[in-house]
Amino acid sequence: MTAPQSRTSGTPRPVLLNVEHLSMRFGGLIAVDDLSFAARAGEITSIIGPNGAGKTTVFNCLTGFYKPTVGRLTLEHPRKNKRFYLERMEGFRVAQQADIGRTFQNIRLFGRMSVLENLIVAQHNVLMRASVFSLAGLLGLPIYRKAERAARDRARYWLDRVGLTERADWEAQNLPYGDQRRLEIARAMCIQPVLLCLDEPAAGLNPKESLDLNTLLLAIRDEHGIGLLLIEHDMSVVMGISDHIVVLDHGRKIAEGDPRTVREDPAVIKAYLGEAEEEELPAEVAQDLGATSSRKGANHA
Repeated sequence: MTAPQSRTSGTPRPVLLNVEHLSMRFGGLIAVDDLSFAARAGEITSIIGPNGAGKTTVFNCLTGFYKPTVGRLTLEHPRKNKRFYLERMEGFRVAQQADIGRTFQNIRLFGRMSVLENLIVAQHNVLMRASVFSLAGLLGLPIYRKAERAARDRARYWLDRVGLTERADWEAQNLPYGDQRRLEIARAMCIQPVLLCLDEPAAGLNPKESLDLNTLLLAIRDEHGIGLLLIEHDMSVVMGISDHIVVLDHGRKIAEGDPRTVREDPAVIKAYLGEAEEEELPAEVAQDLGATSSRKGANHA
């Protein structure tokens, strides 16, 4: 695989996902209001905002769980050289055809299956096609045996990358919480996505586990060249790894840009802090945003 170009080159990467005028209404409630942004291949784009800002609703529209009320969601598939309009697709086809992987706020592993089996099952679409819907599998034809070997090799590769090789035979439900988080990411990567959507992957992790998560996500970005779309409340993760950040508040985009631009934006500070209540902000955010707010006040004094 060709290595992604340097982020210091100044040359924009190709747009992978283009969200145009996305709106999602539930009766009289507007969860997402006229949202537009672009996510590029080989970059980590984070969507942040206070609770209830509409972040997970955006993910649900992108991955086929919701049909948007309004909007166009365009994926430019680099491997298939094909354009997918996600808002028109059935939910299961988003992963199957557009190759979009996803993890969830609440871990959704197959708890009674082994760690390795979770990664094999993730590749069922490829294996079913190779088996000619079970016929080639039952007969042990070479086309199926080759696909089965490839699926096992891919599973073992990701077990190694997330440090779970020694626990491959464990039931997934018996893994420590941080290991379950990494397994969920490995499972999503086994479908070979061009876009990986991660919904609060650092939730519940301790500081060391969050640092390890940063390292893993940066490696996925740099070594596999895919786009990552991240929802996260842990600002040490967001500010440490994001190439681009989109900030939502009450369903509307209030800011976007690189981490430094977003950190210094008055609208972002106000959304997180209110008018003057810095204690409402998580400690990590207060350190980043509160200091900026204080500097701005001193400059105007």
